[in-house]
Amino acid sequence: MKLSYEWLNEFLDLSEITPHELGEKMSRTGIEVDSVEIPGEGMKKIVVGKAFAVEPHPDSDHLNIVQVEVGEEEPIQIVCGAPNIAAGQKIIVAMHGSRIAGGHKIKRGKLRGVPSNGMICSLQELGISESLVPKEYEDGIYVFEDEAVEVGSSAIEALGLDSAIVELDITANRADALSMRGSVHEIAAIYGLEHNLGADVFEAGESNTIPEFVTVNVENNEDAPAYHAQIIKNVTVKPSPQWMQNRLMAAGIRPINNIVDITNYVLIEFGQPLHAFDYDKLNSKEILVRRATEGETITTLDEVERTLTDEIVITDGQKPIALAGVMGGFDTEISKETTTVLLESAVFNPVAIRTAAATHNLRSESSSRFEKGINLSTILQAGKRAAELMVELADGELVPAVASVQTLTNEEPVVSIRLSRLNHVLGTKLSVEEVTRIFAQLGFDCDFNDDLFTVTIPLRRWDISIEADLVEEVGRIYGYDRLPQTMPTTESTQGGLTPKQRFVRWTRQFMQGAGLSQAYSYALTTPEKSHWFTMENHESIRLDLPMSEDRSELRQSLLPSLLEAVQYNVNRKQSDVRLFEVGKIFSIQNDEYVEQEVIGAAITGNVLNKTWQTAAESVDFFMMKGILEAYFAQMACLDQIRFEALTDMEQLHPGQSALIYLNDEVIGFVGQVHPLVQKDLDLKQTFVFELALEPLLAINSKQREVHTVAKFPGMSRDIALLVPTSVSNDELVTIIKANGGKYLQSVTLFDVYQGDKVEDGFKSLAYSLQFLNREATLQEEDVTKAMSKITEELQSVEKLVIR
Repeated sequence: MKLSYEWLNEFLDLSEITPHELGEKMSRTGIEVDSVEIPGEGMKKIVVGKAFAVEPHPDSDHLNIVQVEVGEEEPIQIVCGAPNIAAGQKIIVAMHGSRIAGGHKIKRGKLRGVPSNGMICSLQELGISESLVPKEYEDGIYVFEDEAVEVGSSAIEALGLDSAIVELDITANRADALSMRGSVHEIAAIYGLEHNLGADVFEAGESNTIPEFVTVNVENNEDAPAYHAQIIKNVTVKPSPQWMQNRLMAAGIRPINNIVDITNYVLIEFGQPLHAFDYDKLNSKEILVRRATEGETITTLDEVERTLTDEIVITDGQKPIALAGVMGGFDTEISKETTTVLLESAVFNPVAIRTAAATHNLRSESSSRFEKGINLSTILQAGKRAAELMVELADGELVPAVASVQTLTNEEPVVSIRLSRLNHVLGTKLSVEEVTRIFAQLGFDCDFNDDLFTVTIPLRRWDISIEADLVEEVGRIYGYDRLPQTMPTTESTQGGLTPKQRFVRWTRQFMQGAGLSQAYSYALTTPEKSHWFTMENHESIRLDLPMSEDRSELRQSLLPSLLEAVQYNVNRKQSDVRLFEVGKIFSIQNDEYVEQEVIGAAITGNVLNKTWQTAAESVDFFMMKGILEAYFAQMACLDQIRFEALTDMEQLHPGQSALIYLNDEVIGFVGQVHPLVQKDLDLKQTFVFELALEPLLAINSKQREVHTVAKFPGMSRDIALLVPTSVSNDELVTIIKANGGKYLQSVTLFDVYQGDKVEDGFKSLAYSLQFLNREATLQEEDVTKAMSKITEELQSVEKLVIR
């Protein structure tokens, strides 16, 4: 809603209040102000001129030489290329040295050898949107039709561009401010000002007939609780006076002609949508409001034929002539030949209007107001105001009767609140007199008796119906900034993170330190992908009403979602992607919904890029395994972790995948994505892992032992083994640790060899074993004894040879 400050001043004395102060005050009292601007600010030396001579340019087929009176002693000469320039027109003239919209400066010059001392302007060149320019002036200069506009006067003032425009962002609950009258009530209440608005007058109407002219009928009173029709005859359709055009353009509405402009003017003034029909184009003397039948059609004012289903329509007894509350029909539009007008003022079912507007993608000033609600006490009053203006500005003759069908009654709601309750909620100590004054500023009648306010709410404030609404009204008019500040009286507890939150935070920090970026992915995926990367065959959880099959089931693993994110980045030329996520997975187990938190990661591309001194290094299985080992080492549980080959998960490479055990419990897996899946996703080698959070949280919560630096020296022994390639490193390390005795501290694989001098099907592994006695000097025989037992047990492995 755009408020013209000049128009507001017609109802209120705002001489002591600047537009920006008003905008700030309204924002602080509940109606947000988007902007306050003066359209003509910065423009100067732009006057109303009159073209008294127009001659073709001798060296151009589209330019004209125009002699223009501008209120000075001598006329000036301007070369103009507008197609609609003609002698006798009152026009907008930008003088030498003037500034137009955008800060552009106009100077004297020559156009094809002919001097030009200014510019004749269109409205667009003064910053007015093309959508607001009257259609006849869209492609040319603007012409003042109003005789009251004087030559030599400021064109900025003549167009009302010197008046500020306050643009409101109206929420659905304050649709009462979608009119000048509603906004005036609001501003008067905020500042405690007197206004000169006439009272709202509820009129029910009498008969449904205007003798000899029209009869009105409504098929369903719930669709149209009130419908009034008036007849204005002998009208002359012509441009509106300049003041009306200015106010309409300031409100964001394009001027059309005096009849249509009057309906739009009253729409802005009262917030009451109206529609004018050309009476002579009706096929009968009956107006019937009904629901459309399936397949019925209407051509609306935008010249689009629309097929109807069940919308409310206005008919002439035979066919639809308007889509009720949304847009009129093309066949009965007002034109220059119109002499008799049928003027409609009504209220329609808001749900039906919103449905019709959405169905036909037609959002109009009328539909937006019907959807949010209108002032039910001024329906006919607004119609009569428009009829009076048509008599005044279109030289019409009003037929006295009104044809009406109305079931509405003038029942103003009554809401009560106790003063003690009001003060308790606001935290104030307002007196009876202060609250009574606030209600008076709002225009609410109230009685006070025994701590109880009984407030009668005018129909123009249909947003107020309960006690809380009165609290809000008193609070905002009193001033939210004046409400006392109090500390909460509830008990408080010391803040902090839970052990789980601390562990998750630490996990995220570790993964980021390892070079991975945190991702937040969709929990919903496709029915197929919801079973990817699962170690057990659980039933997935499906949405009852999914928006699409791509997001129809909850994931049972983080990896499908992470691979989507990797694919998204790779498709956008980000070849090196390293992502992790801590999130939830979902499944049905034993007929119960189960949520589990897991840690997942997906990496593709290079871990090291090529430089002048290093070669590029791509991610591989051992790089992923190394990240996990470092992660477990930080939790001091690496000695409880083991990896076992995994060959039966369809989405993982059977030769580069492993289950991860924490003691004897499987807590996750690591491996390369299966080549067929990589091909399907158009990815290069991609590696993933997924870990269950709860077991890791449990092991991380255990108290850790901290040892001082050993005082005694340790010993190391190396052992080299020739083993079949089917024997894993993890099997051998397990045997070594199990038989290494209490002094064995660590086992490190430092060499792997296959090739020359090593039989096919075999590999050479070399391990370094570290021994340490923390309480005394380690004896040679203790180490020798441990190595003998290790050697003995290793020899039990089939085809193993100790080198």
